[in-house]
Amino acid sequence: MTTAGSAGYGTYRLDGLPARVTIHEVGPRDGLQNEAAIVPVEVKAEFVTRLARAGLTRIETTSFVHPKWVPQLADAAELLDRLEPAPGVRYPVLVPNERGLDRALERGVAEIAIFGSATETFARRNLNQGLESQFAMFAPVVERALRHGLRVRAYLSMCFGDPWEGAVPVEQVVRAGARLLDLGCFELSLGDTIGVGTPGHVAELLDGFAAAGVGPERLAVHFHDTYGQALANTLTALTKGVTVVDASAGGLGGCPYAESATGNLATEDLVWMLDGLGVETGVDLTSLVETSVWLADRLGRPSASRVVRALGPADAGGSD
Repeated sequence: MTTAGSAGYGTYRLDGLPARVTIHEVGPRDGLQNEAAIVPVEVKAEFVTRLARAGLTRIETTSFVHPKWVPQLADAAELLDRLEPAPGVRYPVLVPNERGLDRALERGVAEIAIFGSATETFARRNLNQGLESQFAMFAPVVERALRHGLRVRAYLSMCFGDPWEGAVPVEQVVRAGARLLDLGCFELSLGDTIGVGTPGHVAELLDGFAAAGVGPERLAVHFHDTYGQALANTLTALTKGVTVVDASAGGLGGCPYAESATGNLATEDLVWMLDGLGVETGVDLTSLVETSVWLADRLGRPSASRVVRALGPADAGGSD
């Protein structure tokens, strides 16, 4: 035991872990887009501001998707106009196509993300494209973004399982992911969209990328906690050299394709684990918990994060 660790209970290090992990916060976009009710833009702006104050340096803020498909994010432009960027904080936005890129460029966005699929069925349902044709759709978006000096991140969904196709072969995921990186994306986030991954599967997938020449420095992981595996899967990824982890404050978000899906890995739960392991994140856990309690009160329900429930007031966000 060396330092105070998680809430003063000590730091116990494990061999083979990185000294520092970057958290890619997705709550304002991936989390709030799943809310049934429209969250007021002023609440979203305050949420993003509070996350930055808590020490998050990557905050995925919104998406320039057509409001017909995601009405919860129809205020993307207004939200960006309201923000006062904090020094050293990146505010990427998701863009689905060239029109989305146009809107992002109009707002002076410096970083975008595209969202691909590792399976045919999800590509057709989510993108109206096939597994192969999606790359032709993304290519001009990435090319134009790079030409304008933007950084481009890629998401790859259904990396561990698909509700229609079942298990997804590792080789298929690696091929799709490598093609997204070849377009010019600086980073690929591997998504367990329905939360069915387990630690051995995570290790095998990362080994598959390594065998294809894609090292952990170009990869991030994005786990959903449907079956309670998100932290175990994250720890496995860290032992394989991954240093970027997607998470959502308060565990906001979820997957509409899996019954009882419990949403994204909660940022607070991740920070608690990393603090206890002596892995630096730059995130102040107390401030982050306060932020999620504040948002839970405005959403009218308790946070899904176990750490928020343990450290926050018992009545935060209403009752169960």
